[in-house]
Amino acid sequence: MDGLSLGPLFLRWNGLLIALGISLGALLAMREAKRSDHDPEVVYYLFLPLTIWGTIGARLWHILTPPLSSVELGLTTQYYLSHPLDSLALWIGGFGIPGAFIGGVLALLFFAFKNELSFWKLADILAPGLALAQAIGRLGNYFNQELYGLPTTLPWKIFIEPAYRLIGYETVEYYHPLFAYEVILNFVNIFFLFWLARRFAERLKVGDLFLVYLGFYSVVRLLLEFLRLDIALVNGININQVFFAITFACMGVGLYLKHRAVQEL
Repeated sequence: MDGLSLGPLFLRWNGLLIALGISLGALLAMREAKRSDHDPEVVYYLFLPLTIWGTIGARLWHILTPPLSSVELGLTTQYYLSHPLDSLALWIGGFGIPGAFIGGVLALLFFAFKNELSFWKLADILAPGLALAQAIGRLGNYFNQELYGLPTTLPWKIFIEPAYRLIGYETVEYYHPLFAYEVILNFVNIFFLFWLARRFAERLKVGDLFLVYLGFYSVVRLLLEFLRLDIALVNGININQVFFAITFACMGVGLYLKHRAVQEL
């Protein structure tokens, strides 16, 4: 079953789980704000702009770098540019997490500047909640039979119906459940951030938790992209993998500069 029927309304599981993930992520961020002696209401005011600009960024990333499954359906960048209304039809095609990162960071930068708040402090508060939102939202990929990996015979393999298989894999039934791998590793990320925040509270600098969150997730995506079939190619290059490689490098440089600056004082 693809969704839940409520009278005349039909709610897709993917959308419901994304909404649930965002909501629970926001509640966790409010809890973290209170724990760090920050006003939890700041998360309430951030909820809408982050959701809106994260969604816009994710949609634009998909439009500009559509995965193979979309290309096979004719949903190319050129198609979206020549059919702008379909670009706004969020149920056509999909979204890209790199774009959500970019849109969310820009929204957070603007919010912090406008309200004279620390971008890095806000980012630290949001980090565990972002990982939780991603973990729960990824469960929707199960119902859509998407985000699966290479064929496998492992005990935890997942069956993909013929209609959802990529060209060239029509006769292959079982694949790596990449969405499940990402769900599990996102929860690992959450608990790792909790452990760092409490075990090394005196040694952490503002922004460290957010940078670690970015670094951890970037490594996860870098590795999982090697197993992924439905990749987004730009001039023959896996653009998502490139994005997360750059993000990981920026995380490392950011942590190094932050702690080097402190040591030199």
